[in-house]
Amino acid sequence: MPHDRTLERWTKIFVYATSLMMLVNLYNIFIFVPNEASMGIIQRIFYFHVPSAFIAFLAFGVTFVFSILFLAKRNMWHDRVAYCSAEIGVIFTTIVLVTGPMWARPVWNTWWTWDARLTSTLVLWFIYVGYMMLRAYTGEEQRGARFAAVFAIVGFVDVPIVYLANRLWRTLHPQPVMMGGADSGLHPTMLKVFLFSLVTFLGLYLLLLFYRLRLERTRLELNEIKRELVYSQP
Repeated sequence: MPHDRTLERWTKIFVYATSLMMLVNLYNIFIFVPNEASMGIIQRIFYFHVPSAFIAFLAFGVTFVFSILFLAKRNMWHDRVAYCSAEIGVIFTTIVLVTGPMWARPVWNTWWTWDARLTSTLVLWFIYVGYMMLRAYTGEEQRGARFAAVFAIVGFVDVPIVYLANRLWRTLHPQPVMMGGADSGLHPTMLKVFLFSLVTFLGLYLLLLFYRLRLERTRLELNEIKRELVYSQP
């Protein structure tokens, strides 16, 4: 169909563009951007760590919105968008939890501390892993989707807590790089590299969500074919 061919063409363009941006992003991070004065080369983890956190917030925000839509309209596709976005959000939160200790060890002289932001981020990871388990292992699909949607909506409360943790409590984390006060800004070159990395990770999220939803649609179609074959047997 012409529509399918057009979609496929634009998808390929988006894949190539995102791949190119990822390569440029790696060049920016490891070669182009200058070392930070006090932390040195280890600060380059920042360009993976912070964008991953923002994309995780976005992914869980999508889960939050589509969970509300599911409860309002009972459209199962809304539930599946919420679930697929949560899966990707957990991946990006895992990146945050892995890169954080790698950055903390040489700077704070410890792999982990029960800092407010670290703890609330770990809680966020557990919330959405729990959401996925609830969605996957509750028996009846509609009931499981309802329980999971409520769980996701309540769990989203932790997202602003993570973001505001270093404003609300004393933490080892620095002030936000944007809108964080007079001493919280980045060098202009570092800010440009950070923003480019953020856009690159956004493209990666959209690409992963698109292909995950396509996979989900294929799975549903195969299940429908299986049911038809079972019912058609004499």
